[in-house]
Amino acid sequence: MSLKSPIVIVDDDADDRGLIKDAFLENNSDNNFVMLENGDQLIEFLKSLTDSEFPSLILLDLNMPGKDGREALEEIKKDVRLHQIPIIVFSTSSLDKDRIFSYQLGANCFLTKPSSYQEMIYQTDAIVKLWGSSNTTLLLQK
Repeated sequence: MSLKSPIVIVDDDADDRGLIKDAFLENNSDNNFVMLENGDQLIEFLKSLTDSEFPSLILLDLNMPGKDGREALEEIKKDVRLHQIPIIVFSTSSLDKDRIFSYQLGANCFLTKPSSYQEMIYQTDAIVKLWGSSNTTLLLQK
């Protein structure tokens, strides 16, 4: 199973972006990806798209230079055009305050980055299975 539109991976660490993409590709080789370094690039990218070009999903790190993940999440979820795009906060943080705040800002899911590559493969596979299902899409459109 794959998501029809690209998956956007937003992380200031190039190695992390590559590992996340590689983990997705282990099980879902036909997904497309957009790799961005911070919230500023994400907002600029999203605003350049038409509604039909929106990504299937955004994986968003919290701690980045410039506009961080919290600021980008808040801006996206307050934007009438963009708020329906599913956002998974994908961070090294496992702090309850970060999890709670992310959900308060409108995150659809909060995941702590796993410590092993094999766990990352399992996690990304589960992400595609959950967010690639037609039931999830229908729920988001209501």
